[in-house]
Amino acid sequence: MPSKQVMTIAVLVVVFAWSTVMTVLGQLAAAAALLPSLGLLVQQIVAALNGTEARRNAATGTAPAAAAAGDQEPPR
Repeated sequence: MPSKQVMTIAVLVVVFAWSTVMTVLGQLAAAAALLPSLGLLVQQIVAALNGTEARRNAATGTAPAAAAAGDQEPPR
């Protein structure tokens, strides 16, 4: 596993552990305020772990299956 993935997983574990501790300590408002940020963090980590193909497809606006099939109709 590359060091980039190890660091990404370590950051994810730390953030979720911190959120769990805040919830256990009764700081539900703080944990609830961070939920959108945690969701974005997970989304970015998944995108980073998937590599450049996901970024290339997002830039062109095609789905992975459509990109593999060769796009039968031109983009609008």
